Amino acid sequence: MMSFLSRHRIPTLTAIILIGLWAIFAYLSPQTFLHLRIYTSFMSTIPFTAMLAFALTLLIIAREIDMSFPSVVALGGYVFAAMFKATQSPIIALVAALLAGIACGVLNGCLVVVFRIPSIIATIGTQFFLGGLTTVLADGIALSIPEVRETALHGLLVGRIAEIIPAQVLWAGALLALLWLLLAWHVFGDNVNFIGDNPNAAKMMGVPVARTRMLLFMQMGAISALVGVFVSLEMSSWWPNQGQGYMLLVFASVFIGGTSVLGGRGTLIGTLFGASIIGILEAGIISAGLAGFWTRLIYGVIILLSLVVHSVLLKQHSRSWRQLFTIDS
Repeated sequence: MMSFLSRHRIPTLTAIILIGLWAIFAYLSPQTFLHLRIYTSFMSTIPFTAMLAFALTLLIIAREIDMSFPSVVALGGYVFAAMFKATQSPIIALVAALLAGIACGVLNGCLVVVFRIPSIIATIGTQFFLGGLTTVLADGIALSIPEVRETALHGLLVGRIAEIIPAQVLWAGALLALLWLLLAWHVFGDNVNFIGDNPNAAKMMGVPVARTRMLLFMQMGAISALVGVFVSLEMSSWWPNQGQGYMLLVFASVFIGGTSVLGGRGTLIGTLFGASIIGILEAGIISAGLAGFWTRLIYGVIILLSLVVHSVLLKQHSRSWRQLFTIDS
């Protein structure tokens, strides 16, 4: 009973928020939200936020956090663009970018697992280090790669299906399915949940806590670099602050989706709905006639309300469970 409520009720709540916002925006601006073009635009941008949020959800469930992913997005995009210009091979460039992302994850993992630095402190440090490293390597200059549009990789990763649906939607869906299967059905997912519930108890039960944490940071790094590649392909260019706009969007997506700030509880489906809410907000606000600077205020209001509602629901579920356990005893 408790498992069903905690796993399904919060995604349902987030879905209701998403549908409610869409209904409000469709009523206030039907010429925008009842037209197919706006949804093609959403499908070209929301998947990037969603993929980062999926990876971060697993980390937060395990009571860890990564503040460096915007810099890893920029580094991955730079490595891809630079390697492509040097070799004219998109496959070599893609592999190099993924390896760079994994290396960033190993760096974060070593700081947290080996040196036992709290992840929020360690990854704030690597955020500045990796961001500075990327800017120095690029000499602060953007890279233009228009010729990448002629490659098969461009069509495979960010091409348009039937000239309407961006391919990145399918890749985001595939990543969601893979991570959901890992979290729900694989021993790795069990380990993540055990660590989130109680790291010390998990270690006593034989869960490989250090290895699991390291793998989580590595997958965060790899997916961040992959998103950097996606963005570079979509825009046919790279710029030094490429990943900086994702910090607020990704954290908002995760917490609006119902993942606990304290770890131990989270849902990838809720994160998907959260990313969709964040993705439509700015367009909805502007279409409704409000100035763009209202966006951050409304982001904050929705995040705070979501956190409060989720906290109240979870406390009610926990109280009901304890009462049931007491009665049964």
